[in-house]
Amino acid sequence: MFTPKYPPQDTAPIPTTTAPTTYNPMPYAPAPASNRPAVQLTAGSTLALVAGGSAAVLVVGTVLVSMLLAVAITAASVAVCAVTVRSILKSDRR
Repeated sequence: MFTPKYPPQDTAPIPTTTAPTTYNPMPYAPAPASNRPAVQLTAGSTLALVAGGSAAVLVVGTVLVSMLLAVAITAASVAVCAVTVRSILKSDRR
């Protein structure tokens, strides 16, 4: 009941080692022509793309630097508060 059932040995395909001697490619239809106009970059549009990319990089950089500065200021203020509270608690024990 639980023993595996194997197929008979003679049903396996026999591998062939001979290569086909002729090559008959199937005919294909050419790709349809697109009716959209091609994008052409002029000097002005290239300059606008460069300026827009530079502005985006500057804005993202400014946001990231301001977030880092906010974290640094918060950490410094928490450290000052911790030192102040520790000093107050230490002075009460004396």
